[in-house]
Amino acid sequence: MPNFVAPEIKKFVTWDYVVFAALFLVSASIGVFFAVKERKKKTSKEFLVGGKQMTCGPIAFSLTSSFMSAVTVLGTPSEVYRYGASFVLFFLSYTLVIIFTSELFLPVFYRSGITSTYEYLELRFNKIVRLAATLIYILQTILYTGIVVYAPSLALNQVTGFDLWGSVAATGIVCTFYCTLGGLKAVVWTDAFQMVVMVAGFVAVLIRGTNLNGGATKVWEDAHEGSRLNIFDFDVDPLRRHTFWTIVIGGTFTWLGLYGVNQSTIQRCISCKSERHAKMALYLNLLGLWTVLVCAVFCGLVMYSHYKSCDPWTAAFISAPDQVMPYFVMDIFSLMPGVPGLFVACAFSGTLSTVAASINALATVTFEDLVKKGFPNVSEKMSTWISKGLCVLYGVVCTSMAAAASLLGGVVQASLSIHGMCGGPMLGLFTLGIVFPCANWKNKKITQYLHQSWDPRSEFKSFAFSLSLKTQHELIPYCLIRIPIKGALGGLLAGISLAFWAGIGSFIYPAPATKSIPLQLSTLNCTLANSTEALITAAPTLAPERPLLADTWYSLSYLYFSAIGCVGCAITGLLISFITGPSKGEDIPPVLIKPVCNLFCFWSKRLKVFLWCGVRHDSLEMDFEKKLPEAAANKTRTDKTFRNNTNKENNHQIRGYNSEENSYTNISRESHL
Repeated sequence: MPNFVAPEIKKFVTWDYVVFAALFLVSASIGVFFAVKERKKKTSKEFLVGGKQMTCGPIAFSLTSSFMSAVTVLGTPSEVYRYGASFVLFFLSYTLVIIFTSELFLPVFYRSGITSTYEYLELRFNKIVRLAATLIYILQTILYTGIVVYAPSLALNQVTGFDLWGSVAATGIVCTFYCTLGGLKAVVWTDAFQMVVMVAGFVAVLIRGTNLNGGATKVWEDAHEGSRLNIFDFDVDPLRRHTFWTIVIGGTFTWLGLYGVNQSTIQRCISCKSERHAKMALYLNLLGLWTVLVCAVFCGLVMYSHYKSCDPWTAAFISAPDQVMPYFVMDIFSLMPGVPGLFVACAFSGTLSTVAASINALATVTFEDLVKKGFPNVSEKMSTWISKGLCVLYGVVCTSMAAAASLLGGVVQASLSIHGMCGGPMLGLFTLGIVFPCANWKNKKITQYLHQSWDPRSEFKSFAFSLSLKTQHELIPYCLIRIPIKGALGGLLAGISLAFWAGIGSFIYPAPATKSIPLQLSTLNCTLANSTEALITAAPTLAPERPLLADTWYSLSYLYFSAIGCVGCAITGLLISFITGPSKGEDIPPVLIKPVCNLFCFWSKRLKVFLWCGVRHDSLEMDFEKKLPEAAANKTRTDKTFRNNTNKENNHQIRGYNSEENSYTNISRESHL
């Protein structure tokens, strides 16, 4: 390969450092602000879910900023630069994901009065499933966060010469600092600020790059001539890396596992003061996702127009494709001090928001699903300190995982692969519980209750499920589960096995180059170095032997990993449930099931009831949903108050239901007023 002379690219100057340092200073200041402002009333609930008083605006900004991380800022423009603008089809995936999340998953989680999404799995199934799902989520989030920390640090190292691992450590320290001090409120408001910085960085790059390359029309013409605008490829081959079907179908499954059932997303949604605000936050977040996606795609097209005849990656001016974007920024802004600092702040904004959200979500899941189960009587003050300690612990762990991220290749494919392998089976498990009442479980507590060897109120009193019902017999359908299930756990194991089999296989045996060939990149106008070194031709080597599955199963598009895990989990769970005996719908609280069949069988009441599989949506759903908020608000009452208020509660409107908005208000907010 010929040697090329790399053009001189300037490094950071004083103003760049000032702009970049301002991002860290403001982010840390927000954490200090909320720590001081709410130091007297900070309980573990307020620390982890913001007291459930948030409105839709900040949550929408927070969601967009968290999931449009440095992986998007650095990886997506590079993907478009090398493979074309088909990445823009993710706008269809995002749309489907938000619709499914807001209309299918969110109502169930919000009305269940939970803090951790995995509490639902204990209500619907049992402790074993909840524990398994919690551990999988912790593994998934730590791996993903390692990539998110590593990506911008690599960019900073490329454009400034900063020590790579020094910048990794700085990222982890700042995130852990404001997350530990301010809790969820600090995370949300810092995310909103960082979202503004992210968009500002993209806009600056787009304006400058477009002007330098002859305007938008010229950029579009160059992209067309370079085949970067061949967006709609309807090839159904599942081995192709990016086609219309892999992005729309595979991308929907991947991002639904990330949005629909992910603790980081749901935690912020249930922190809203009403279900209506939570749904509005998701739909406003969709606008943010579209905005960032379009900015990233157009940045990729502008980069191609700029480097169409001298590709820095092929010419070896940079060491990795993900460095094209920061290299481009330092190239076009070499005469504009401070602007490169804005872009690096843009990349780090996505990272800080994602890492902080992950740390907060990990602390919440660990505290709710592990610590409180082992130590149910821990005091409120100790709970807050434990939550902060968990934030510090996960800050250290996630930062350390950045070392492993350096071995995983391109940041976009690596991050989405991890989400697919872990998030797909989790999506299948929650779908199995929410959509299919027949997914089996058996309730040993019912038998114990009938023999008067178990008092349900004694267990409900320590749980946010202390329902005030007229008779004890009405408590039977809401009993918790305490014996191993069959369908749900079997489905989860099958989904995890299939997804990791395909994912790890693809990592060991990458897909054939013919399935993921980058579009042509030229070095025609690069300056050749004056070198007298003789070109050495390497001797041809035999291709390593590949197993039979290497060119089929292991070569599937990485976007299908989530679909494999989800479908495998759901099908296996249903088969095991029917073989071992499906569960009885009348034993399942209606609020835990979403009657999807109502959308398709609105014309037949009899058919709808049949497809409910015995779940009493018609008679118990509204009664259950209205009693649930009151139950959560009064969960600390004594048994005496529990009995005295039973009839009184049936005579007035239940708190938590807003008849004007036709939505539910987070009663945890009321309990703190």
